[in-house]
Amino acid sequence: MSIHQSDVDRLERRVASALHSGWKYLLIEGIVLVVLGAAAIVIPPIATLAVEIIVGWLFLLSGILGLAMTFMMRGAPGFWWSVFSGVLAIAAGVVLIGWPVSGAVSLTLLLIVFFVMEGVATIMYALEHKRELSGRWGFMLASGVVDLVLAAIIYAGLPGTAAWAIGLLVGINMLFGGAALIAIALRARHIET
Repeated sequence: MSIHQSDVDRLERRVASALHSGWKYLLIEGIVLVVLGAAAIVIPPIATLAVEIIVGWLFLLSGILGLAMTFMMRGAPGFWWSVFSGVLAIAAGVVLIGWPVSGAVSLTLLLIVFFVMEGVATIMYALEHKRELSGRWGFMLASGVVDLVLAAIIYAGLPGTAAWAIGLLVGINMLFGGAALIAIALRARHIET
């Protein structure tokens, strides 16, 4: 199957048209994300609890749905493992919702593990691509080192860091994501269709 340039051009025009017609929605979403991100950065403990409670509800609802589906398909292989998985998700959800501070510590430990694994993977990626990336592999290496440093800082400050780490990082993510959406919206506003 070959793709013709006219098909690519037509697709690009459709995307440009959709972006141009929806630029206001992108701008609104970007502004909301920037405001929420800034709020999360200013008061990270509240943002941490909010994220933790949302994750708790996701676990609880997915566990209930998983159990319901498991019992609807009783004859399927792995029934008891599926029951165990559903009950475990429900229990995790109840703990995260019922005891949010303890849940924040658990999620922070998970975040530390993520940063360590991401840091090591990024460092290995940088070292393996040292030749191909010429002068740019150093940025990748630095990114991996930053991940490891973040993990060490958060771990060294436990349990105190559990109160702010997740909220702060979510806030930074929302702030940058919102800024990116605003930039896209402002650019899409001027696209000629």
